[in-house]
Amino acid sequence: MKSIKALSFIAAMALTAAVTGCGSSKESSVSETAPETAVAESATAAQEEDVPKIEGYDLLWNDEFSGSELDQTKWNYEPHEPGWTNEELQEYTTSTDNVFVRDGNLVIKAIKTENNGRAHYTSGKVTGKNKTDFTYGKVVARAKVPEGQGLWPAIWMMPKDEGYYGQWPKCGEIDIMEVLGNDVSTAYGTLHYGEPHGEQQGTWGLTGQTYADSFHEFSVEWEPGEIRWYIDGNLYHTVNDWFTAVQGEDDKPYPAPFDQPFFVQMNLAVGGVWPGDPDETTDFDKAEFEIDYVRVYQKPEYDTNVTKPEKHYREALEDGNFIFNGDFSEAEDLTDDVNWKFLLFNGGEGSAEIRDNMIVISSEAEGTEDYSVQLVQPELPMIKGKKYRATFDAYADEERDIVVCVSAPTAGWIRYLQDTKLTVTPEKQTFTYDFEMKDKDDPNGRLEFNLGHRGSTATVYISNVRVEEIS
Repeated sequence: MKSIKALSFIAAMALTAAVTGCGSSKESSVSETAPETAVAESATAAQEEDVPKIEGYDLLWNDEFSGSELDQTKWNYEPHEPGWTNEELQEYTTSTDNVFVRDGNLVIKAIKTENNGRAHYTSGKVTGKNKTDFTYGKVVARAKVPEGQGLWPAIWMMPKDEGYYGQWPKCGEIDIMEVLGNDVSTAYGTLHYGEPHGEQQGTWGLTGQTYADSFHEFSVEWEPGEIRWYIDGNLYHTVNDWFTAVQGEDDKPYPAPFDQPFFVQMNLAVGGVWPGDPDETTDFDKAEFEIDYVRVYQKPEYDTNVTKPEKHYREALEDGNFIFNGDFSEAEDLTDDVNWKFLLFNGGEGSAEIRDNMIVISSEAEGTEDYSVQLVQPELPMIKGKKYRATFDAYADEERDIVVCVSAPTAGWIRYLQDTKLTVTPEKQTFTYDFEMKDKDDPNGRLEFNLGHRGSTATVYISNVRVEEIS
């Protein structure tokens, strides 16, 4: 059995390369310029804090934000101009107006001002790069998010040497927590990797409360062959089948790229391609992302002798259909991950039920996105070079549009069957779409019916759904 001894706090921050991680050498070495004095002081402070112990782990480092200002032995400010990434609007600054400590919490505040007659947004981003880097461990953070259209708080991790396996997404990214300010009842945990871009995302929703109402604990357990996400102690997402590669080349040895030193970072973005821009409802007086603590624990050693799990591809039913319960002859729990699942996002409101060999989707609010009201079936085997046919019957109480596609939720949300708008009427119609799979083999294609943001909430009836391979 091959194992790696857990890196001490000092060594973790001074390593130029992990055992199988980034850098020019695969041998561990200690930098001559490592800030050992600051690290030792931080380690002592960590021991003095009243931090809970976790069985099987040692405390590697922590910040309880109990001082009067940001501890710059652990964190860096990372300023950036507006539009630096994701079409975000904010300027990240080093101002204590945007990043400050208050009442035992780190506060990252977004501020709206005017510049030449136009809205100008400032905010903060802090990172642990070159100060609290580590390889493998358990990250625990307790935080409260702001509510408001266009606000996008995040706690996430990036590699110390982003260029070792190649620029994003080849380098890897671990998103511990993201919440959109317009839907603060849902939190996301995501892994990014590969080329082509691979992405696996889990969500944990709250009922009767939101992540903006009170503090919640977000955690990731990062091990050589598996990464697990928790919220308030609830395991909601597990990934163990990532990869990374340069386009057209073989995959790097697993578990690359998640076998190198990473660091924690936190920010509050404003706008961007995912949350959309702020509007007149966004209250910037309350645009504060509060973090109570960040704690990183580590096991004494980790087994690095791991292999990537084999992919399992769903087999078609006897009639060749890859869709299970496509005739809606069986009742189902439409909230679980077995066969059909009904989802609501971004202002979508509605319900779905199976009756009379069809699924009936009723909408009360269409939401702001096509996927705001959505019916899906995942785990469709998509094999490069194969041709497929999707067919179904549909009608509606009154004429309206819907969108159908076959997507890749674990491969960067590319489309195997492109988003296709179709018009359903009160008369039942049969719809047929042929497509060729031209991308990397994927055991997790997903058939989607998207009913949101189409200018109508008319009830839709879908039946006789098939996805089959054609010669």
